Amino acid sequence: MFEKFAGKFLTNIFVYGFVSVFLAVPYLIYYLLTSYLFLGIGAIGLFLFVVAYGTYKELVESSEKEYKAELQRISVDSSHKIEDLEQNLKVATHEENMWRQLLKERASGFPSLFTNISYYEELIDEELSGYLRHKSHPAVSASEMVKIEASRRREAEFNQRTTKALIEYYESIAPFLLDFKEEIIDENDDSIREYNEEEQQDPVTNFLAKEEYRKLSTTERNQTALDRYWKRPMSKWLIGRMYERYVGYLYEQKGYDVEYTGIFHGYEDLGRDLVCTKGNEIVIIQCKNWSQFKTIYEKHIFQFFGTVFQYRDQNPNKQVRAIFYTTTELSELARRFAKELNIELQEKCKMVKGYPCIKCNISMVDGARIYHLPFDQQYDNTRIEIKKGEMYCQAVEEAEKAGFRRAFKWRGDNSNA
Repeated sequence: MFEKFAGKFLTNIFVYGFVSVFLAVPYLIYYLLTSYLFLGIGAIGLFLFVVAYGTYKELVESSEKEYKAELQRISVDSSHKIEDLEQNLKVATHEENMWRQLLKERASGFPSLFTNISYYEELIDEELSGYLRHKSHPAVSASEMVKIEASRRREAEFNQRTTKALIEYYESIAPFLLDFKEEIIDENDDSIREYNEEEQQDPVTNFLAKEEYRKLSTTERNQTALDRYWKRPMSKWLIGRMYERYVGYLYEQKGYDVEYTGIFHGYEDLGRDLVCTKGNEIVIIQCKNWSQFKTIYEKHIFQFFGTVFQYRDQNPNKQVRAIFYTTTELSELARRFAKELNIELQEKCKMVKGYPCIKCNISMVDGARIYHLPFDQQYDNTRIEIKKGEMYCQAVEEAEKAGFRRAFKWRGDNSNA
């Protein structure tokens, strides 16, 4: 501000001095020559004062104009910004209401969203139908056919989108459903096999051709069927089941009595795939046989903790442990929660294919020594107690040499279990 004033002041001295020079100089010389020096200095001072006052007034008027212009600009900008904010607020409120509505409809499959999508597709279909009807060579029949088929397609797509949304919603609130996704029931029935009624009772026939079945000895065909069982592609459901069997095998080898609740109760197992008991100790195990590229998140740990807490509450006199087995890894946050909730973790625990899976059981009724293959009907009902002389075997010949025979077709008598 001072620099601006100084510059303007010097300019005004030059201008005012140039105008006044013709008036002031003769009188100044006169006064100086007549020795009136005091009056000459006073005149010069008055001149400087007038110049300074004029400079100050000009600066004030100029600043006032600038401030008014800036204030006007700020007012206009503020008005525009307020309008923009109000518009953004309306858009945000509209989007918030829309998302609230979508969240409310999530459990019912987003009907409003998919209805609007169907309406949009209907407009496109009507445009095509109208073109066929009004083109230079009208195709009225084709137009009606397009209209009818498009309506059917839109209805099918609406149902498909709704169903997909519901499935994804159920999977988000019940993660264990993912274990049953893409379940495949594959009996490998490549061709019609001509087995007699007695032969059809043997599950081995699902793995052997008729000629093989009748040519091989009992030991050979049972072993061949077991080998092919391991080599055959398995559904995700069956792989998950085999993983539970494998972890159960590990604990039966440690002397635990293992209850395969996940296999028998399915969706109603409450996340307790295995309940392993030894004395006063009970180990609750959840098994997740997932791809190595997938990650276990904290929601699975929370779900497991809830069912373990319930079990502890129902069995206050038991020492209950919780162990989470998985073929993949947990997120860092899930590990921290597991530690805080006292849940033991077994990560990257892979199933050993071809592990000793033949169950050799001794009947509690008549002492019959019977072995069960993984595809036999009573396999999962059969518990192995090492202390009673029962065992797991890897080969059929090994089981038969130990004095065990293959289980007969079960007809309701559970004496061999």
